Amino acid sequence: MSQSVDPKQLNGLALAYMGDAVYEQAIREHLISLGKTKPKRLHASATNYVSAKAQAYLIDNMLTEAILTEEELSYYKRGRNAKSYTKAKNADSKTYSRSTGFEALIGYLYLTGQSTRLDEVITWCIKDIEKQ
Repeated sequence: MSQSVDPKQLNGLALAYMGDAVYEQAIREHLISLGKTKPKRLHASATNYVSAKAQAYLIDNMLTEAILTEEELSYYKRGRNAKSYTKAKNADSKTYSRSTGFEALIGYLYLTGQSTRLDEVITWCIKDIEKQ
């Protein structure tokens, strides 16, 4: 990807916008790799990983287990604290804010080219959801 903007200058919602797409694609690839092919089942399975509730759960566990660096934590907070003018359909505002922070973290890792760390974080998330 060609970098025409410094990701460190983006606001939390722009980072979350990118992170949402990156995380969704990773989850879709994971589910396909498991052999799931029926669209209705894929969508239902993906929701376990990508819903606001699931993302808030994941970021809470990351914070509890202290797996984020200080810089990653600051990008999570940037997204969490961003003022969104949209409402989540199936989550309260606190859950939605934490989910936005999670997505901002993913967007930050992606846009700064930290692919190894991004893969580590997404792999951790998949394992954490699947151990439930």
